[in-house]
Amino acid sequence: MLDRIWSGWRAAYVTDVDRDANDQAQGSVFTQLLRSDASDEETHIVHRGELVFAILNIHPYTSGHVLVLPYREVADLSDLTPDETTELWALVTTTVGVVRSAYVPDGVNVGLNIGRAAGGSIPTHLHVHVVPRWTGDSNFLSSIANAQTLPEALDASATRLRAAWP
Repeated sequence: MLDRIWSGWRAAYVTDVDRDANDQAQGSVFTQLLRSDASDEETHIVHRGELVFAILNIHPYTSGHVLVLPYREVADLSDLTPDETTELWALVTTTVGVVRSAYVPDGVNVGLNIGRAAGGSIPTHLHVHVVPRWTGDSNFLSSIANAQTLPEALDASATRLRAAWP
């Protein structure tokens, strides 16, 4: 039984700002994999769509941790075309079903870390995490080393969000 999820290695990604310059010069690790002559088996790509694909996370939080992302390197959801958005979320939905079927987890986390400050290890290439979870494994925040939350009352958060809503 899995008691904890620990991914302390992620601290280097969150704090290493020099990686941004390298990523921009060569493209993200995903772009580099797509440009390589490596096979899907070598790159751990598990599905290819027309505009998006799914790949295993090589630093998984749990077994079956899949990333769903566009072929095109974009940093933010607002940078996606309508067709990329549609296909991305359809593939996320399919991937959740595949993960449930293959691993029979008690639950599934689906999420994004947009930007380095949010914990995005590859902030130049948007990717959606699909992570199987089991009762008794650890809280998702505990998988991010050296992370701290800034407490704010729910009412204050709601006010801020409403003010920023278009």
